Amino acid sequence: MEASNMNMPQYPESYWLNEKGNGFGQLTEDTQTDIVIVGGGITGITAAYLLVKEGFKVILLETGKVMDGTTGHTTAKVTAQHGLIYDELITNLGIEKARLYYEAQDDAIKFIQNLAKNNHCDISQEDSFIYATTDEYSEKLTNEYDAYQKLGITGSLVDGIPFDIPTTGVLSMNNQAQFHPVKYLNGLLKDFTNQGGTVYENTTAIDVEEGTEPVVITKKGQRITCKYVISASHFPFIDMRGFYFARLLPERSYVLGMKVSKEYPGGMYYSADDPKRSLRYTPYNGEKLILVSGEGHKTGKGIDTLKHYKALEDFAANVLGISEYPYRWSAQDLTTLDKVPYIGPITSNQNNIFVATGFRKWGMTNGTTAALLLKDLILEKSNPYQQLFSPSRFNPTPSIKNFISYNTDVAGQLIKGKLEYVPMHPEDLKNDEGAVVKVNGKRRGAYRDKDGQLHIVDTTCTHLGCETAWNHGDRTWDCPCHGSRFSYNGKVLEGPAEKPLKKIEEQ
Repeated sequence: MEASNMNMPQYPESYWLNEKGNGFGQLTEDTQTDIVIVGGGITGITAAYLLVKEGFKVILLETGKVMDGTTGHTTAKVTAQHGLIYDELITNLGIEKARLYYEAQDDAIKFIQNLAKNNHCDISQEDSFIYATTDEYSEKLTNEYDAYQKLGITGSLVDGIPFDIPTTGVLSMNNQAQFHPVKYLNGLLKDFTNQGGTVYENTTAIDVEEGTEPVVITKKGQRITCKYVISASHFPFIDMRGFYFARLLPERSYVLGMKVSKEYPGGMYYSADDPKRSLRYTPYNGEKLILVSGEGHKTGKGIDTLKHYKALEDFAANVLGISEYPYRWSAQDLTTLDKVPYIGPITSNQNNIFVATGFRKWGMTNGTTAALLLKDLILEKSNPYQQLFSPSRFNPTPSIKNFISYNTDVAGQLIKGKLEYVPMHPEDLKNDEGAVVKVNGKRRGAYRDKDGQLHIVDTTCTHLGCETAWNHGDRTWDCPCHGSRFSYNGKVLEGPAEKPLKKIEEQ
């Protein structure tokens, strides 16, 4: 079937989130506990599960609904094959740190597989493959294989992949896994609450008062006194002079969930070349739902976002044949300056406030690694990965170059947004259409919903003042500087921004 004959789902919806369990209430009063964890994704939930088992009183806070963030919009590959990473890590960080990175991922895979045995979360063991389609990336693939050999990673160069995609090289990593992340984490949440853990949804943490007993402060003014704080909120909800906004690159990517006409052979696949393409399957009503993903770009800087979905649709139609197309969604990911996550004390002089962020699209293993490491840090146990992931580290080779490149681009975006010509006015918008418009001579953001109601906001990001861009595929305002995202009516969806976009009354 031709892709052009398919009707793209009108609104984004993640397949995983159909499996949500019962909700949790919101915090309504001051309280006290041992540990506050902010963020209800794989890192926060896994850390909560581990720490309550150690006898701590733990409160888990989520600004919306648990798993509604990046974890609920993942492709949920449980693998240590994180693209072409190991040759780069050896070059930039040395062979020992590259080996530690792999071993941390492998430990996380084993941890997940062990917990998933009785969790009914559709886990299956699969081989993972990276494939190249150009001579340039074929050479890089060979270098990556050499890195596997140096690090003792089980993998091999193989002849092709079982799709009609001409390849110049394919690298496998054996005995990896895939699963249903929400089913898996629902099991951990059940164990957490059964052991006395507490979850509060629709509760936004906005600040921490430092001290021997930190106090987490919520948006509505409640105070939680504790001994330890973990920020597992994707982008850290506090910065504590760590300048994380200048050390994290935000990127969006896209996922299609579809039934296909050709038989899917199993396995997980990822392209080395750009534009990135990723394939896996998941059980779906007795059949297979194929997840086709890719089209990554810096947040706020992509083409019309529906075109990214369309590019994936065309790829799937050519390679797999589309018979049904019930789901599409997108996700936001953060990458650190050296591509290794930040996990540990939020600054070098903090020993009771921790952060976990920058998983670079590979959050299932990195998020689990973070939870395991943070548990050991709180228990004051030695952990072989502590220095590798330390947020206070500085690896000069990649970090200086990427810091300058990223922040030069931020400065350019700050200026560009202010000078951009705005030709449209609110009356030009059709139903379900949004754009930057001019209102009384000023730059505004407008969205006319499907019922014809107009929603106008000030497009200036409330973080550091960059101008947000309209994302039609998700109906959001996205900041190209540091990745903050807002709903069409200005509500904060992704940090580092904490305050909503200012609403403008129609005049």
